[in-house]
Amino acid sequence: MPIISFANPKGGAGKTTSALLLAGELAGKGARIVIIDADPERWISQWGRLPGKPDCIEIVGDVTEDTIVDHIEAAAETAQFVIVDLEGTASLMVANAIGMSDFVVIPAQGASMDARGAAKTIKLIRNQERMARRTIPHSVLLTRTGAAVATRSLRNVREQLGRAGVDVFETAIVERAAYRDLFDYGGLLADLGAEVSNLGKAQDNARAFAGEALAKLRDASRTARVA
Repeated sequence: MPIISFANPKGGAGKTTSALLLAGELAGKGARIVIIDADPERWISQWGRLPGKPDCIEIVGDVTEDTIVDHIEAAAETAQFVIVDLEGTASLMVANAIGMSDFVVIPAQGASMDARGAAKTIKLIRNQERMARRTIPHSVLLTRTGAAVATRSLRNVREQLGRAGVDVFETAIVERAAYRDLFDYGGLLADLGAEVSNLGKAQDNARAFAGEALAKLRDASRTARVA
């Protein structure tokens, strides 16, 4: 089953939010998902203890450098999708998870510091590709962007990544109150009340991101079969 990791050594890049959004969209379609919560803050584990977690989402916490490979292997045997929310460091745990992944999402805000973190992640992916002697598909996901106008720094980061030949999601994760509310109240976006501002736009944004992620995963799978 597909293993999708979210990685960037810079903290606050949006890994946990984007991982939960993808899991929520997949769960909404009835898929069985295991989330490996390898972030020391355990935000997704805390979300899972709030009301509203679908039964089709299982969360595995208390993951260590020594156990993450075993957890991913076990999850892949039972789930339709395995989502790995990694810690914000370039550690052996992160390297091991990347080495097992079918697709790596690299969340990054539109700022130079996040771009440098993305570059470190891509270097780590390249090293794992050499060790595994296979391509590890990956793409940068721009996060916490403004809803209306792209900032100068965001445009600069996108241009830098494009010139470097790095694949970038067309869909960016827009800063929305609904995404923060998930971690306060639990459940999925569909469970939030109408009083949440711009909830429909948040749902559309999450749906577009998940659709693009699945398309990239399918393209990577077809490429792997041809190779």
